[in-house]
Amino acid sequence: MITAIVLIQATAESIPEAAQTIADIDGVREVYSCAGDVDLIALVKVAEHEELAELVPGRISKVTGVLSTDTHIAFRSYSRRDTEDTFSVGMGTAD
Repeated sequence: MITAIVLIQATAESIPEAAQTIADIDGVREVYSCAGDVDLIALVKVAEHEELAELVPGRISKVTGVLSTDTHIAFRSYSRRDTEDTFSVGMGTAD
């Protein structure tokens, strides 16, 4: 599974509608509105690079109000949850 983080610039008046439209696209897991240099951040998960190549320029970039996108592909996750899941494999509780 390929994970990508898509940073999205959008017109101010379109942010809520653009965010919801993007969130409804297959392959988009979550969309966050945020303060800072970008207006929206989308977390995308797809099976193949070809899907990502279609999803960002072909769907996300064409949403009304989206001005630009900047895509970052994740190589590895270092979240606490992933670490805990790794070390808890086979460590179920006894009944």
